[in-house]
Amino acid sequence: MSAGTALVVSAHSADFVWRAGGAIALHAERGWQVTVVCLSFGERGESAKLWRQPDMTLERVKAERQGEAERAAAALGVHDLQFWDLGDYPLTLSQESLFRLAALYRAIRPRFVLTHSREDPYNHDHPATTGFAQHARIIAQAHGHEPGVPVIGAPPVYLFEPHQPEQCAWAPDMLLDITPVWERKLAAIRCMAGQEHLWDYYTRVALQRGAQAARNSERAVTYGEGYQSVFPHVVESLA
Repeated sequence: MSAGTALVVSAHSADFVWRAGGAIALHAERGWQVTVVCLSFGERGESAKLWRQPDMTLERVKAERQGEAERAAAALGVHDLQFWDLGDYPLTLSQESLFRLAALYRAIRPRFVLTHSREDPYNHDHPATTGFAQHARIIAQAHGHEPGVPVIGAPPVYLFEPHQPEQCAWAPDMLLDITPVWERKLAAIRCMAGQEHLWDYYTRVALQRGAQAARNSERAVTYGEGYQSVFPHVVESLA
């Protein structure tokens, strides 16, 4: 039996790897079933290396990006990886897709949700995705939407780190120790051959968040991931 379920809503097929790969691997190792939805392959805006190859086509780029993401997901232990192919630059989010995501919420009943920052002046697809993910969560809670299907509760939503947090009004209030699964995340990162220039960058991010986590705890943390919570934590103790 699964220890729990989680949902990651990723704008592009690499975002879940850079930003949430540690959380995915950590929970997968503990028996969680993690579903990852890639709304886009990132075929236009995040595949420059592929487009430099001669006679490249849009469909070939999509296929390459899908293969990279599938190999990365396998390295992380993703339970279900879905590609929705909703376009890229621009990402097109219809009501049909919104209801599809609401149905997925109800089907898997995630214990938590990971998605993008609310702002990102460098990539409109990212804040569009977090708005989409949170709108679908609200619909999945609505008793009047498909009333024959049980509604979900209130899974917490955590926003993973954008590429340039200072420009995206993102500040972490949760630091996750991913040291035990770092090698799995690194293996997944190295699957993303189309964006090899980001491998070292996200290694440095993990080291920085690990240093912050160690400073804010009594733990020996080397690698970390940062998250910003959307909703208040409901607790029984402040210890």
